[in-house]
Amino acid sequence: MKTVTFGTEDEVPALGQGTWYVGDKPTRKADEIAALRHGVELGLRLIDTAEMYGSGKSERLVGEAIAPIRDDVFLVSKVLPYNASYEGTIEACENSLSRLQTDRLDLYLLHWPGPNPLEETIAAFETLQRQGKIRHWGVSNFDPNDMTELLSTDGGDRVATNQVLYNLTRRGIEWDLLPQAQEDDLTIMAYSPIEQARLLSKPGLVQLAADLSLTPAQLALAWIIQRTGIIPIPKAGTMRHVEENARALEITLSPDTLAELDRLFPAPKGPTSLAIL
Repeated sequence: MKTVTFGTEDEVPALGQGTWYVGDKPTRKADEIAALRHGVELGLRLIDTAEMYGSGKSERLVGEAIAPIRDDVFLVSKVLPYNASYEGTIEACENSLSRLQTDRLDLYLLHWPGPNPLEETIAAFETLQRQGKIRHWGVSNFDPNDMTELLSTDGGDRVATNQVLYNLTRRGIEWDLLPQAQEDDLTIMAYSPIEQARLLSKPGLVQLAADLSLTPAQLALAWIIQRTGIIPIPKAGTMRHVEENARALEITLSPDTLAELDRLFPAPKGPTSLAIL
């Protein structure tokens, strides 16, 4: 099973579970909890959430889902940029820990660049690390200029990941952000790897997946997994979708298939603004 590494020692399978919009509907609670737990059973140990998702509803549901299996999970959450002052980051983390019913996060991210100085956010991350409340820290939605600023800030070189929008229709990071991350051995987390299900109706992808006896979601996920140092984190609110996604870890795409995907979804021909959902 292909893996990615955060920091120097945390190795997880190269497919995780996202929770954007998970927890929003009480009628789906039981199914979503069962899906998250089943995903962990299948090896999808990384679960990503954020204080922003449902204004804490996602974290509460994740906390309930993982309570019996906390030590099996690599848990990720995020602080909103307007909370990311020194004191605000520490308070936000403690609130997330309370909602998640845990004493630590494995990875804590700044959700996107914001008004607070990076020096303050990094200092708060380091305090939280010393207190044992987080193990690693990273960022999300940082473009190349943002990463340059981060890496030039004291302590910024200890960043563990950058989580960005990346899928077959959103390939802009391949021009600059992804090559730099790979050069620096920085793991990229890919959110919305099937474009919030919009990719699943693309005729070319649908036909190619059928020719390969795959589903469109499996083909789109396998394409990302096959790249170096990237972990997609699709949302899967049902057991069936979790099982479908997990099988993408077993797929190796041929050079001909990769070439056809490049034809259907061309790589960038120059720098573009970082795509954000």
